[in-house]
Amino acid sequence: MTTRIDPVQPPYPPELQKVFDSIMPSGVPPLALFTTLARVPRIWDRFRAGSLLDRGPVSLRHREIVIDRTCARCGCSYEWGVHAAFFAQRIALTPEQLRATVHGDAHDPVWSDEERLLIRMVDELHDSASISDELWSGLAAAFSVEQILELIALVGFYHAVSFFANGLKLPPEVWSAPFLSA
Repeated sequence: MTTRIDPVQPPYPPELQKVFDSIMPSGVPPLALFTTLARVPRIWDRFRAGSLLDRGPVSLRHREIVIDRTCARCGCSYEWGVHAAFFAQRIALTPEQLRATVHGDAHDPVWSDEERLLIRMVDELHDSASISDELWSGLAAAFSVEQILELIALVGFYHAVSFFANGLKLPPEVWSAPFLSA
């Protein structure tokens, strides 16, 4: 697979290197997504401004389930593979749960009740750009307003990430997890 736009190459300008150093773990080169978007400073700045890369009010486990499911629903093997490789073990996502982010649904028995709500939310937003009243009631009973808004923003942001990665035909990172087949 050949990317459609060549990424910026090292050595990076000091300001850009400082940003990469702040968002990437020590010793890990910046993602192709980041170096490609950095070709156009206006897009890179807007991307970073809306990135939700901080922890926020949602647990890391819930956050990653939402991100993995969103990327899977968008068919974005690039970003799904990055998150699966980086976070699956950290959040104790079992191989069955990881597979269910791609091939399962909210009825899959691998999920807790709260996690089923998250899968439903991603699926409803992906399929209809809305949340049903029934699902909203469940979300409101399990999560704060601040958390629900964060979760909706994550789904929207990772749709945009998926659009970039898929549209640019980014090749997988050498260390990323392979997208799971059925």
